[in-house]
Amino acid sequence: MFGFLKDKLKSVISKFTKKVEQEAPEEKVTVEKEAVVAPPEVKEEKKLVKKVEKKIEKRKIEEKIEVKEEIKVKKPEVKVEEIKVVQPIKEEPKVEIKAEEVRVEKPKVEEKLEKVEIKVEEPEKKGFFAKIKETFVKKEEKPEEVKIEKKEEIVEEKKGFFQKITETITTKKIGAEKFDELFWDLELALLENNVAVEVIEKIKSDLKSQLVDKPIPRGKVEEKIAESLHQSIEDLFKVQGLDLLAHAKQKAPFVICFVGINGSGKTTTIAKMAKYFQNNGLSVVMAAADTFRAAAIDQLQLHADNLGIKLIKHDYGSDPAAVAFDAIKHAEATKKSVVLIDTAGRLHSNVNLMDEMKKIVRVANPDVKIFVGESITGNDCVEQAKQFNETIGIDGIILSKADVDEKGGAAISVSYVTQKPILFLGVGQEYDDLQIFDKERLLASIGL
Repeated sequence: MFGFLKDKLKSVISKFTKKVEQEAPEEKVTVEKEAVVAPPEVKEEKKLVKKVEKKIEKRKIEEKIEVKEEIKVKKPEVKVEEIKVVQPIKEEPKVEIKAEEVRVEKPKVEEKLEKVEIKVEEPEKKGFFAKIKETFVKKEEKPEEVKIEKKEEIVEEKKGFFQKITETITTKKIGAEKFDELFWDLELALLENNVAVEVIEKIKSDLKSQLVDKPIPRGKVEEKIAESLHQSIEDLFKVQGLDLLAHAKQKAPFVICFVGINGSGKTTTIAKMAKYFQNNGLSVVMAAADTFRAAAIDQLQLHADNLGIKLIKHDYGSDPAAVAFDAIKHAEATKKSVVLIDTAGRLHSNVNLMDEMKKIVRVANPDVKIFVGESITGNDCVEQAKQFNETIGIDGIILSKADVDEKGGAAISVSYVTQKPILFLGVGQEYDDLQIFDKERLLASIGL
């Protein structure tokens, strides 16, 4: 489905991209970005921390001098027991040391102490500075630590602080004249696929607003074009939807009148709709209001028999409005949920038949009027839907034969032109071959 359009769009987008890459001028653009920075309060706290650290370092340097002086002063106060541990004296093992002997040997002890102190100087200094630092932190740092912890919590709460930074990137920029030249290939591709002129103009306008004089990062031109095209086509289907099933469950009988030209597939579509309602637990009555063709009545009767549905019909050439009226009365009497009215195919240019259609609508007063058109007829289908909408005011659209439509022009255009939703797509000959319209599925089928 829509394979030809998919291939064409892919080819044109690729061609469009190459031309932009080759011919569009490059320029460097400064792009502003946002980066998280700490609040001013935290910056001040960091300065205080650095200040405290500098004070600690300064105090350390000063304390080194004090330590050396204290060590010299405290040397004589070293106990005899420490002498035994730190510096062994070469004497006989069992000789007792008397107080007098210690006093005599004090100078020697001092020399030994100096040597001992030199050996243990690093551990002593480490421990001493550790004590100094601990004392200093108690006096100077601890109050600051409490403040810093609070400010760190503030940083978590104040993630909204931002400052701007800039980055320069190389971009491509398309001018208005250059865009018109480049768009020509895409315009031809859309015309070849039976896309309505109104839709092409809209797509052109959308792409122009997205691409012209807008810096596009080099290497992302194709991605940007595809994104813009996707968004533009998606916007074509922004019309108010219609849930037939929900409405049918709220009102009984729910009356639907089907209109369209000859050979558009109305009768087969009505049979598919009857099966759809049956599958969802609703009872159906069909009205053969196409009295212009005797074969149409026989064809609808065959479908009714296959589905086990009551068909209300009159003789060939009778008043179609009367058939529709009788079908509605039958549904009311038998508590049927839905009435499906088949009408004769007619060209929008045939004034007499269009007046007859107005009469059917006036007598039957249907809740919903659905236009059935052939998807493969492209712009013709769109024009027919437009004319029927202007004459009787249609409420929704069903496109038949969408499974054999390779171009997709009608599917893309008809909803935008009429401002009416596409309800279903006919995708086969079986009764269950009726697909609820999904714009995302359509976009995927054309490669967007």
